[in-house]
Amino acid sequence: MNDAILFTVDEGLARLTLNRPARLNAFNADLAHAWRDATAEATSRSDVKAILIDAHGPAFCAGGDVIDMATTMGSADDITALAEVINTGIRSLTESAVPVVAAAHGTTAGGGLGILLSSDYAVVGSRSRLGSLYANIGLTPDLSVSAQLARAVGQRRALQLVLQDRLLSAAEAVEWGLVAEAVEGADSADEAALVRARAAEVARFWLAGAAEAYGNAKRLVRSQPERTFAEQLSEEARSIGAAMATPDAQARIAAFAASSARKR
Repeated sequence: MNDAILFTVDEGLARLTLNRPARLNAFNADLAHAWRDATAEATSRSDVKAILIDAHGPAFCAGGDVIDMATTMGSADDITALAEVINTGIRSLTESAVPVVAAAHGTTAGGGLGILLSSDYAVVGSRSRLGSLYANIGLTPDLSVSAQLARAVGQRRALQLVLQDRLLSAAEAVEWGLVAEAVEGADSADEAALVRARAAEVARFWLAGAAEAYGNAKRLVRSQPERTFAEQLSEEARSIGAAMATPDAQARIAAFAASSARKR
């Protein structure tokens, strides 16, 4: 891992902080490889029960570093290879049984949308703006945007976003279902801090509760498109049986039963 991402684990929470603020946290090779390595570590550690993704600087993520692409990448194969490195990290998050929250203050654009969509719960600021903008430089969606955007907001709205030079407001992003909530601060810096604080609060809620159950609920929903309806029902049945056997579930069920008995 390198300084392009800051990685910490504290009391079950892994925090991944995009750290190229001067380039609006746009992805170059360093950030791509750090992202792949950090997400692999966060999703494979037994002591990690929740993941928070945030960013330094005025924006969450501006997608790919176009200037870097133009100066250091000489072929289509270079771009494809870089995207595949980032995709590995996206798959680590979306295929894991660990819930992920994103603190996406400022602007999120291009491939940054794919990073945001890799979270299971996204918090933005009231000043945030979110959009595609790929076609402005003659490119097509990558980093899971074409795969995840329509699932999140519906095909027609996804098409509206990728076929227009448009940035959604925070209110529109909430109304579309692209993000969970928006918080408002006194200024941009205050708002960014409040976005991070609210995302941390969401993560702490998971950690204070049945963290493994939340994680496996996320896994069931995320993996559903891979299965038929009948297969999904079978996986739900298998999963709830496995959950029932865990010490956490046994303790919670016993406490619920005891509480119910006292109320009779």
